Amino acid sequence: MIKKGKPPSGIKKFFSQLGPGLVTGASDDDPSGIATYSQAGAKFGPALLWTAILSYPLMVSIQEMCARIGLVSNHGLTGVIKRNYPRPLLYLIVIVSYPSITLNIGADIAGMGAVGNLLFPGIPSFVFSVLFTAILMYSIIFWNYHKIANILKWLCITLFSYIIIPFLIKTDWLLVLKSTFIPSVENSKDYFMALVGILGTTISPYLFFWQTSVEVEEMRERKLFVDKKIIHGMQTDVKGGMLLTNIVFFFIILTSGTVLFNAGIHNIDTVEEAAKALQPLAGNMAYALFSLGVIGTGLLAIPVLAGASSYMMAEVFDWQEGLDKKFHEAKGFYITIIVSLLIGLLIQFLGISPVKALLWSAILYGVTAPVMIAVILHICNNKKIMGKFTNNRLSNSLGFATLILMLASAIALIWFLI
Repeated sequence: MIKKGKPPSGIKKFFSQLGPGLVTGASDDDPSGIATYSQAGAKFGPALLWTAILSYPLMVSIQEMCARIGLVSNHGLTGVIKRNYPRPLLYLIVIVSYPSITLNIGADIAGMGAVGNLLFPGIPSFVFSVLFTAILMYSIIFWNYHKIANILKWLCITLFSYIIIPFLIKTDWLLVLKSTFIPSVENSKDYFMALVGILGTTISPYLFFWQTSVEVEEMRERKLFVDKKIIHGMQTDVKGGMLLTNIVFFFIILTSGTVLFNAGIHNIDTVEEAAKALQPLAGNMAYALFSLGVIGTGLLAIPVLAGASSYMMAEVFDWQEGLDKKFHEAKGFYITIIVSLLIGLLIQFLGISPVKALLWSAILYGVTAPVMIAVILHICNNKKIMGKFTNNRLSNSLGFATLILMLASAIALIWFLI
């Protein structure tokens, strides 16, 4: 116990500052993201490990801007756009973002159900999908923000299962180091599709909406006022959260790149295929850890996805919003969450392939991300909105680098698809 007047130790202080940024970063490694990273590793081995280094400062810069917008404006991203920009821009963002988030939810629910069936073959996958959806719906509606936030933090522990796996199998660590710090680029459609997929999965627009709104929620919960100390704490939180997501996606690519690629298994379309392929090659422990990680990340990511779309719609229609409110106090907000989860669940019952749902959500994210990043940059340089907390030179440099990279990725994605 820390005595009164004694400052907390560096480690304790660091972990005490982790909150919305940690959950946002961890939710980025959702089942659909795991499928993307597994595909990249299976097809190209450890060759794409360098993307974890490249994407980290870019992710941090954009998520820090989103968090700062929420803290300073006391509104979510959609609310800020609604108050300061033309309505057609607002409607365009919502029309593209809501379907992409819902498709992402559907793919994640299907992935969790399929992995549940792998662990317990006697129970059909749709039963697990329904069960997980019901659990998520109940917890989001009936638990308060503080309880949800704490549970989401604890669910982040499941991500460490992916960090353990490479140490349970034979790994060429010299090749890992080389692939991490010396980028190798292959001039092929499949390589660039994998690269675009990684960027689109790690820098996703739904994270922008969630990060901004949940910072507002955190401020209300803790009754804080914005100052340099709060901004610094937020920046530490964002850096920690994004570091976790990049470490995890690094190790997922490493696992599939070591086990599946070396075994000649180069085509992985879903998380259940990745998990199933691991069992005879890496052993039951690696298989179980991978599978449990998929379920844990789904339980972590789906509330973030559904929450992001609900915050977005509530701000468009001026509904009461917030996970700190009860259902009768914010009916529109919670009904949007329910609808998003139900549509996501129905996707697999309608015969829509989770892989196709992922493909379409990737396309929609690819189109939305550059527009959203440009808007975020404009907001963060607008003194009328941000006051003295506008972007510095480093934030703008990293932000514009991210914009150019995501724009190039969107163009490449459309080009390859055509």
